[in-house]
Amino acid sequence: MPTQFHRVTPLAAAPRAQRDRLDRLDVLRGLAMVWMTAFHFCFDLSHLQLWRQDFYHDPVWIWQRAAIVSLFLLCAGLGQAAAQTRPSSARRFYQRWLLVAGCAALVSAGSYLVFPNSYIYFGVLHGMAAMLLLLRLVQGCSDRVLFGLAMLCMLAPGLYSYAASGLPVSLVELLNTKPLSPLGLVTRKPVTEDFVPILPWLGIMLAAFSIGRQQMAKPGAWLPGYLAQPAQSWPSRGLAWLGRNSLPYYMLHQLVLMGSLMLLVLLLPTALD
Repeated sequence: MPTQFHRVTPLAAAPRAQRDRLDRLDVLRGLAMVWMTAFHFCFDLSHLQLWRQDFYHDPVWIWQRAAIVSLFLLCAGLGQAAAQTRPSSARRFYQRWLLVAGCAALVSAGSYLVFPNSYIYFGVLHGMAAMLLLLRLVQGCSDRVLFGLAMLCMLAPGLYSYAASGLPVSLVELLNTKPLSPLGLVTRKPVTEDFVPILPWLGIMLAAFSIGRQQMAKPGAWLPGYLAQPAQSWPSRGLAWLGRNSLPYYMLHQLVLMGSLMLLVLLLPTALD
């Protein structure tokens, strides 16, 4: 964070690059990471049969998952809007995109080892990688067009479900297959531990991008503002740090959570003997 003191110190002389980060967006992204961690901790407890919960049918868990994914995509859309206001090369974008896509591939490989029958083939990172490319194609559109596309994306799966009964069965089944299901026009959820298809979720990112663009153009708006360092509490600083390091944290948190709980399961019977 930029220092508030006038004397030049090592901390005051260097952090100009950190000004390129949006503090409030980092805090929001960090909050999403904390919520996701709590969700996954509860899921791991259930998976190891330490706490019986139905994560696949219970609305409490289903709606929480939807809210967490929405928050991730909201932050991604706002972040892309902020990036558009700064000098940035296509090379930098695609370097970042390759990092996200590579991490998505690692998630697929890791989940296959744990859940071979329901591994993650198009989860949140896969969806985000695809949506970032699609967003880049339409980022020059007006806000009115973007909102129209966002609404269409969010409504499309429901409209398709309504119309699917009148479509040829062969077409419906083709769209349900694993290669085409990431589009999101499915009549049944595929067997996978995480599924974030392009439709309807692209609508969240498009709407967030449009909102973020308006925020960045408005003086005194919430998004481009910075948190005053002396006024920051340690939770705000912690969340901002987490938001700045969200991708490595995302890749490591389940290894730590699941590994710790599995170790606890192994050691607990020995400790009770």
